[in-house]
Order: sequence, then structure tokens, then C-alpha cells
Amino acid sequence: MDTDEFDALVERALRKIPWHFRRRLENVAIVVEPEAPRPGLLGLYQGRPLTHRGVSDGFVMPDRITIYQGPHERLARTRKQLEQLVDETVWHEVAHYFGMDERQVRAAETKLKRFRERSD
Repeated sequence: MDTDEFDALVERALRKIPWHFRRRLENVAIVVEPEAPRPGLLGLYQGRPLTHRGVSDGFVMPDRITIYQGPHERLARTRKQLEQLVDETVWHEVAHYFGMDERQVRAAETKLKRFRERSD
């Protein structure tokens, strides 16, 4: 898949984040890189989570959410799987932005999967 097409998947995944969360995404850059710096990494949040910020936080560089194209493409067997994987990765990294640690994100993902299974 070319980079523009993958970028569009990431943009769609971001639009799937509920509006009340999306509107609070401030000073964060979402970028796509071809490969991860280490194996097994699909995305990476770098910055100071919203829950750790204060009014004294002034002018700071943007936080960064990086989505890695290559690992996603290698893991997915179909376009639908690729879209779902990108959706999950974007959600996962945005959750870190809002202050969830890895354990909390994984627990929320498990609840979300159970909810989706019951809804299908």
C-alpha cells in the first residue's frame, strides 16, 4: 500500500475516536513512519500525558503519536484486518495521550472487544 493510502487509514481511524475525546487532542502531531525502531511496535506515544499537565505548562513542543506502516501491513492478511489494526493502534496511542498506562489501555481494549462481540 502506498503511503498516501495508509495515511488515509490513519486519518479515518482518528475520526472514529469519539468527538468528546478528539476535540481535546491539542498540541499533538500524528505522523506515519515506514518502520518501527524496534520489532513488535505498531505505534508510539511520545510526550507528556494530559493527566500530568498543569497550568504552568507553557510553550512546549507538540506531543507525538507515531503509527508504523510496515508492521501493520505485515500483520494484516486483508484490507479489513489492516483497517481494524490501524483503528486499534490509533485508539491505543490516543489513550496514552489521555494518561492511561499500558495496563489500563489493555484492560480497556479487553472491555471494548467484549462489548463488540456482544453487539455483533
